[in-house]
Amino acid sequence: MITCRHVIEHLWDYLDGELSEEEAVHIAAHLAQCGRCYPQYRFQFSFLELLVRHRERIPPPSRATIDRMRRLIEA
Repeated sequence: MITCRHVIEHLWDYLDGELSEEEAVHIAAHLAQCGRCYPQYRFQFSFLELLVRHRERIPPPSRATIDRMRRLIEA
């Protein structure tokens, strides 16, 4: 059985479909039974749904912002 910590640490990967099928099945089974992890899953899932629904209204970052972020990451 996987731990709550493991599930929370891999939740974004799970939601993005970036886990192996086996890992995703284990996390889904844990979420189906865990009253502590499931609310966090619902929150993150709802957040992603909101972003998808409103992405046309959210302007993309400016070129300057992208360049600044790239410099920060590279530093």
